[in-house]
Amino acid sequence: MFDDLRFPVIAAPMAGGPTTPELVAAVTAAGGFGFLAGGYLSADALADRIAKTAGLTGEQFGVNLFVPGGAAEADLGAHIERWRAEAERLGVEPGEPRWDDDAYAAKLEVVLERKVPVVSFTFGTPSVEDVERLHANGSKVAVTVTSPAEADHAVAVGADALVVQGFEAGAHRGLFADEPGAEGGGAQYGVLSLLRLVSARTDLPLVATGGLVHGADIAAVLAAGAVAAQLGTAFLRADEAGTQPAHRQALADGGRPTAFTRAFSGRPARSLVNRAVADFSATAPSAYPEVNNLTKPVRAAAGKAGDPEIMSLYAGQTYELAGFGPAASIVERLQAEAREAATRLSRLH
Repeated sequence: MFDDLRFPVIAAPMAGGPTTPELVAAVTAAGGFGFLAGGYLSADALADRIAKTAGLTGEQFGVNLFVPGGAAEADLGAHIERWRAEAERLGVEPGEPRWDDDAYAAKLEVVLERKVPVVSFTFGTPSVEDVERLHANGSKVAVTVTSPAEADHAVAVGADALVVQGFEAGAHRGLFADEPGAEGGGAQYGVLSLLRLVSARTDLPLVATGGLVHGADIAAVLAAGAVAAQLGTAFLRADEAGTQPAHRQALADGGRPTAFTRAFSGRPARSLVNRAVADFSATAPSAYPEVNNLTKPVRAAAGKAGDPEIMSLYAGQTYELAGFGPAASIVERLQAEAREAATRLSRLH
């Protein structure tokens, strides 16, 4: 699994807009692999994106789905009022803070019908029955894990590969369960330490992700036992990415630290620090997807207005070192950097 890639780099599934069929196709054409983001899409929209991606590339690609959790028990009242004030300022109505399952069952049927070669899951594991259906359909199953305990669960349901996510990663942590009182929602492992811990308990192929933006990062995780490196932030400024202009500009400007916040979605996610992160994070409830549904139209309005202070500027810790331009040129640069790093390793011989 992923052993036949010309270059072991994977374009991460970035839900909410950045991942596009064009980005997936460009990375696969450059010798890597790409995941379409199924999160937040309707089943019909996902089917359309799968069809478009298939039309753009003859290479294989994957689809990522969010595993639904339970309804929130937290009090959202104060957070609703904070976002209502921002909505009024931007001239829109806030969304309804409701629970939904992200059309999980319907989208699972889509990937089965389309016989997607690799289906990855975030926020938990699929059921054993779902894994068996995917296997019977010819699909491989990958599960995002953020701790050794989560890796054990993924192995138990029959996963074929694990996407090992370090705390350096941008956007949502793939935590199976968000611990409200814990910074970042739970245990925090760096990608290299987590790779070593997980590789000591399973022989499954491991894909490393989290703050990887340079070819030397790819070389490092391969040396630590990964079969491939999954990069998201590295492609946020790719020409083919659907990243909003104000988000792109904030990444290009640099200078902002990153931090975990529940302010935008009710789940811990790493974002550039802006006014929303600074002012809303301390009291943001653990309530996903209720908070995400509440803030979505407000964040969209901020994006249209070019206001980065109320947008979810998701990015990994090392975003300032990421490249830009055509995805093919980003992959080419990563390859050259990885080869240079491998040459330095020759000193060990």
